[in-house]
Amino acid sequence: MNKFILAIHKSVGSFVQNEEGAQVVEYALIIAVVSIGLVVALGSSATGLQKSFTTLISRVTTCFTAGSTCS
Repeated sequence: MNKFILAIHKSVGSFVQNEEGAQVVEYALIIAVVSIGLVVALGSSATGLQKSFTTLISRVTTCFTAGSTCS
């Protein structure tokens, strides 16, 4: 039983020290900041892009709505 507790303690310790997940979060934050920067930079001068983005969002919403079909 004592070996089992030591094994769990070692596993939890290595899990706490693991930093691989932090890199994924950092990349996601970088992508989010760049995306927000592009949206702000394009601003209102890109109404065609805004319309396309709105259409995309409405299609995705329709696909995730229960009982609807995606097209």
